[in-house]
Amino acid sequence: MQDQREDTEWNDALRRHNIIPQKEKELTEEDIIDMVESTVQSKTEGKQMSDMTLDELNENEDDIDEEDERMFEEYRRQRLAELKAQQMKAVYGDVVEISKADYVAQVNNAGEGVWVVLHIYKDGIPLCKLVNNHLNNLARKFPATKFLRSVSTVCIPNYPDKNLPTVFVYFEGDLKKQWVGPLTFGGMNLKQDELEWLLAQAGAVQSDIEKPERPEVEDVLTKAIRQSRIDNEDDSDDD
Repeated sequence: MQDQREDTEWNDALRRHNIIPQKEKELTEEDIIDMVESTVQSKTEGKQMSDMTLDELNENEDDIDEEDERMFEEYRRQRLAELKAQQMKAVYGDVVEISKADYVAQVNNAGEGVWVVLHIYKDGIPLCKLVNNHLNNLARKFPATKFLRSVSTVCIPNYPDKNLPTVFVYFEGDLKKQWVGPLTFGGMNLKQDELEWLLAQAGAVQSDIEKPERPEVEDVLTKAIRQSRIDNEDDSDDD
């Protein structure tokens, strides 16, 4: 007798005419997870498992059928692992002031997989203050990156003021990128989005920000000469 579960043309024809039962679909792991989520959703006012906190998952554990308990426990372990991974990445969140004595521990020995952004600055320089303000905001936005700052005379004795501000980017203790002096930042017109884009290009932050467009700055001398030429032509026409 032919096995009705086999995939043959004869069995397919019989199934189409409802002579033999339709073949049951084999459930994959994704199907089982969907079933568990559907069960929880129906008993928790439509809230998805992926949107639940760990406390909510624990509260609704009793609503899961015994046969689905293993998949529920697996899902909860996965969520816990994801939360722990997020917490491990979000270990910074602000700009820390360091001295020369802190440099090795904070920069060279920052740790595996750690990006470090170090701002060398000096009080009284407006652009340094602007960069510090931007970095304070970016440190909160990208807590997985270690943001540091240090006064130039404290960190690097005899460091020229003309090189300020300076920003170094390190990864696992190795220097990857540096910006030295006001021209590399575009002067006081520097926007936070521009600094974020620069750090993203260096790899220091995970951002999909597009390169901000900066309006072209017309050379003041060229503009003055052009305007003077127009004025002279107007005077000649009047004569």
